This record gives sequence, C-alpha cells and structure tokens, in this order.
Amino acid sequence: MRFVKMKWLNSLSVKILIAYVVGAVLSVLLIVLTALTIVHTQGDVLSGLDVADATRDMAEELRFDSSGVPVGIGDNRLDRNFSFDLQDDFNLEWIFESLKQEGAYRVLDATGKVVVHSAAGATFWPEAGPAGPPEPGRFEFEREGVAMRGATAAVERNGQVWYVQMAVSRRFMHLVYQAFALPFTGAGVTLFILVLLFVFGPCVYIALRLALKPVRRISEAAAEISPRSLHARLPTQAVPSEITPLVDSFNRVLERLEQGYRIQQEFLATAAHELKTPLALVRAQVELGAPSAQRTMLLLDIEHMGRQVQQLLHLAEASEAQNYRPTIVNVCEVVLEAAHFLQRKADAAGVRLELPRQAIAVCWTADRGALFALVKNLLENAIQHTPAGTLVSVDADATTLSVRDWGPGVPQDQLSKIFDRFWRGAHRRDEGAGLGLAICREIAVAHGWDLRAHRAEPGLRVTVHNPIAAQSDVQA
Repeated sequence: MRFVKMKWLNSLSVKILIAYVVGAVLSVLLIVLTALTIVHTQGDVLSGLDVADATRDMAEELRFDSSGVPVGIGDNRLDRNFSFDLQDDFNLEWIFESLKQEGAYRVLDATGKVVVHSAAGATFWPEAGPAGPPEPGRFEFEREGVAMRGATAAVERNGQVWYVQMAVSRRFMHLVYQAFALPFTGAGVTLFILVLLFVFGPCVYIALRLALKPVRRISEAAAEISPRSLHARLPTQAVPSEITPLVDSFNRVLERLEQGYRIQQEFLATAAHELKTPLALVRAQVELGAPSAQRTMLLLDIEHMGRQVQQLLHLAEASEAQNYRPTIVNVCEVVLEAAHFLQRKADAAGVRLELPRQAIAVCWTADRGALFALVKNLLENAIQHTPAGTLVSVDADATTLSVRDWGPGVPQDQLSKIFDRFWRGAHRRDEGAGLGLAICREIAVAHGWDLRAHRAEPGLRVTVHNPIAAQSDVQA
C-alpha cells in the first residue's frame, strides 16, 4: 500500500519538476544571502568601487577648450571656478551642490594645481602634500571627523595629463545602500522569483510534456501489444536518444517472442493434423474387431482422443487472426444452426433448449464459422453441466449474447479459471478435454468481444458482449 502511495515519486516529470523547484529556491536563497552579506559586511568595499567607477565615468566625459584646458562634461560648459555639470545620463551636479559636506570633485593638472572644483571648494579636500601629480586610484581621508572615500582618474589630452578626483562620505554611501540598494535588491529578488514561478515554471512543464510525449506514445503502443499483435513494434520516430536503445531492445525481444509464438502455434496445428490420420486408422481397425466390452472402451478412448485433437486444431486456428473473414452475420440464425447441430445431444441428456425467436434479427460483424464454433461450444458446455429435465436458454440482442444453464454452477473463486486451457468442471457428463471455453475466449478476443461468466443461482450464465456494436448504436 505504501508503494502505491509513493508511486508518483517515481515519475520522471515529478522528479525533474522537484529538482527545478529546489534549484530555484536554492538560487533565490543564495542570491538573497549573497546580497545581504555584501551589503552588510562589504559596504566599504562596494562604496569604494562605486566612487572609483563614478570617477572614471566623469573622466571620460571631461571636455576641453581649444587650448587644451578642461571646460566641461559632455555637451555642457562649466565655470572653471565653481561648476562641473555632467550629461543627462550622468547628472550628479545637484548632489555636489546640495550635499557640499558629503561629496565633491575637482580637476588637477600635472603639477597638482586645481583647475576646476565643485561648490564645496578647496577646503573640502585635505591639505595638499608635496607638489606633483596625484596617484590614480582610490584613497581615503577624514574631514571634520567624517570618513571620506575618494578616487583619482587620469585623462590625457594633447600630450597633457589631467587628473579628475571625486570624494564621497562613507556615511552617505551607507545611506544610499540602506535607502536604495536593499529595497531595489528586494524588488529584484521578488521579480526574479515571480519570473521563475510564472515564466520558467510553465516553460519547464510544457518542455517536459513535449519531451515525454514520445515516451507516453511508446507506453500506449506497448500496452496494446498482445499475443495476437506480436507483429507490432514500438515506434522509434521522435524518440529521445537516451531511450532509443531501450526501444530497440524491446522491439528485438518482440521479434523473438513472435518467432517463438509462431513456432508453438505451427507445432500445435501440425501435431493435431498428424494425429488425425493415425486415430482414424486405429478406430477403423478396432471397429473391424469382434464386439466386446474392451472394444467398446477402446472406441470411447479413441473418440475422446479424436475430440481432443480436433479441439487442439480448432484452438490453433482460433489463435490466428488471419483465419477470420468478418462479415455481417445474423446472430440468431447462427444460434439456431448450433442448436440444431446439438439437438440430439440435448435430447440424450434430457435438456430442453430455449432459443431466441426466429423473427428477431441481431446482426454482428463477425466470422460466421468462428461465431458458430463459439455458440456451439457454449451450448455444449451448458448441456454437459445442466441436470436432466431442466433447460438451457439463449438470449441475443444488439450487443449481448448469453447462454445460461440450470446446473450446479461454478464456485466464485473458480470463475476466472473456466476459460483456461484444459480446465474442466467437476460436474461434466463426458470426458472432455477442457478446451471448449478456451476456444471461445480465443474467438472472442480475436473479434474484440468481452467474454465473461457469472453465477446465475442456480446455474451459470456466460455472456458475450460486443462493445463495437454498442458504439455503433450510440453513433446511430
């Protein structure tokens, strides 16, 4: 029971979807933890990198006049003493104007002389050191007890080198991270989760269904294979390359099974044919002998063996689909013919046959000879099991044919065995081979009919249901 409950876990689709969900969850957790770790433990490093990047961007936008002196950024011009505007895509001037205590920038020449600075003025920067150009890169200093981070970027123009410096307070960078970086990170992670769930999730599901569609088609084809369709093979078109070896191996197994089954059926038919002639000769020799009790017993044994051989031959023929020639057959006519064939046996057993009215026309698509053999075997089996003085009834309609006797019936636990080969009931009057109902099953399976036995209390009712006729009635 536990295996049945956990069976869905063996699904390849479920396993891949679970792996996708676990991978997505772990990815989101890793991104969140990494972002929080960087923001809370590496904020100083990030702020330094951001300042250096912004400084390099400003240096790239630096513009010069005809004499090679810095005069602006982008399309704007700047006042050499106080203004340093940026292009619209890098407009930080308002920050330096409004937050004079938190950030500033300036441009120096090769001697270290300031040629352009922001509104914070020269007092923002630490006292100048030895004369000479500053070193490109990041630096730190403290202004009125506030830690500052700065960066220097070099710009070469007409053989002259200019140095752009920008500095921002560490507390301002922390404010930016707390007020903007974390909320935007959370929004980005949330958007990432939604994309995983509602975009990649359905895409994975659809991709799995498309990828496993050939596998489902193979499974359906394999489920339809039976001893009567061993010639069928599993399709290999559009099969995933990982499964192709398995499909090819299964098809080779089917080829070996078909060959073995054909050899078995051919042996059965050949043996039955070969035994008929010797039995006929033996019977003729015995019949020529003087009448005696031993002669009578031998004739009964020969008759029993002949019946077995004949049923084996019928069984071999019924197991081959190419032996059937389906036509439109009146079931009631076939029932009357089979009853007429067995009338003497019924009279000898003291059993009355109750048949459908001749005026009723019930038409099925079937092989007439096979249908006759099926009805004859069902009637013969019922006659052999019903007590003298009772009857055997046959009913037929558009979808069902049933034969009922008033005998002792079959125990409930043995109903599934009565169609097995060589199974015989305990209340038979003759010494049959136990192949009559097995032949009926082969005929029913070949036609796509459903053959079942039910306890009738008293007796046994065997029904043949024709689902094809039922579907035709519904469509009509």
